[in-house]
Amino acid sequence: MVLLRRVIGDALRARRQGQHRTLREVSSAANVSLGYLSEIERGQKEPSSELLAAICDALGARLSELLREVSDTVALAEQLPGVLVPVQDEPAESTPVAAAASVAKATGRAVRQVSVDGVAVSVRQDSPLKATLRSTRVRPADRTDRDVVCAA
Repeated sequence: MVLLRRVIGDALRARRQGQHRTLREVSSAANVSLGYLSEIERGQKEPSSELLAAICDALGARLSELLREVSDTVALAEQLPGVLVPVQDEPAESTPVAAAASVAKATGRAVRQVSVDGVAVSVRQDSPLKATLRSTRVRPADRTDRDVVCAA
């Protein structure tokens, strides 16, 4: 099961960190307490639509952009085979799930990872009814970073 509040929090945190802004800056601009914004980003609280709009405004983003990103992440998780199913307890050693199972045994949590079309999705099974979904965009190896020079 994908926790929508977790995916929303991850998307907000990614946007804030992409702008190199602190929680304090964004919480002040959105007129929300720093602790509450932190809880939203960690997926512990579900923001109201008004609060979500205020946070998006503080980040200079449209609410529709954020919701589209969240929707795409959830849709990807639903379409990938095996991402939202429980991890087997004893997979065969030759399967890709075996590596995830060994990580799960070491950490006490089940982990699955899938990559499709430049998006990597990992799912950590916290309990039978709770899973944590993380998605990241994977940069192709042949793509080089460019320096951006700003003149004032």
